[in-house]
Amino acid sequence: MTEQERPAQDPVPISWDALAAELEATRAEADARGDADPATWDAVAKALASRVADRPVETPEPAPVAEPEPLPPPKPGPEPVEPPAQDPTPADVPAGEPAPEDEPVELLAPEELAGGLEALLFVMDDPVDEATLAGALRCSLEEVRSGLTDLAAGYDDRRSGLTLRKVGEGWRLYTREEHAGVVERYLVDGQRSRLTQAALETLAVIAYRQPVTRARVSGIRGVGVDGVMRTLLSRGLVHEVGTDPDSGGGLYATTPLFLERLGLRSLADLPELAPLLPETSTMLDEHPDS
Repeated sequence: MTEQERPAQDPVPISWDALAAELEATRAEADARGDADPATWDAVAKALASRVADRPVETPEPAPVAEPEPLPPPKPGPEPVEPPAQDPTPADVPAGEPAPEDEPVELLAPEELAGGLEALLFVMDDPVDEATLAGALRCSLEEVRSGLTDLAAGYDDRRSGLTLRKVGEGWRLYTREEHAGVVERYLVDGQRSRLTQAALETLAVIAYRQPVTRARVSGIRGVGVDGVMRTLLSRGLVHEVGTDPDSGGGLYATTPLFLERLGLRSLADLPELAPLLPETSTMLDEHPDS
């Protein structure tokens, strides 16, 4: 079978290592025969060139790249649960505000409603609104409005020394204008009258211990001093200067008018207490149980 009659076959990929070994062997044979002339090497080169042209070059195939596996879908978490709404308790209601609609309110008797309103209005220094009164009495706004109207009408019907007026959004007790002369005469004459022994003792305690609270003055004197303190405040001899950080009570001190009335330049001119205090033996004789 000739070269032309052979069936066509797929060319075998050329191996460069085999080609290099074949060239080395051909050179060694040529050197051994002593005919390693250029013509011989040209013939060998042409034969190799034809073989290279007929056969594909062996190239390494790229390694397959593994595709990343898809991540599993995230598991659904628990849905957020909203806390249940809580009804406000009486402790959650700010002072002075009416009770919530769902909180039961008390139905007060007319005399109980009138007495409660009068007591609250008496201790208030500023006008107080109806919502604050309703929250304090635990009753409805309608009851408060009706009670205030009846209370004001009762003062007017019996010509009381007090009158109840609505000022802006609040209510407040006032002295009736018909008695203004009596009140003015008391205030003016009271400024000229002498202080009582209780007032002088209270004023001395404040002068030497200022700033001092009412409770402290009462503890030193052994009796209540609320009435005496009102007298000293109205005459301008003492005034409030702050709040005690421990008890929260008001702190009181003397005023410049106090120094003027006593003829003092400052509190440093107050006399020493030691010479004014009684002897220890005298105190023991008067108070043997102390």
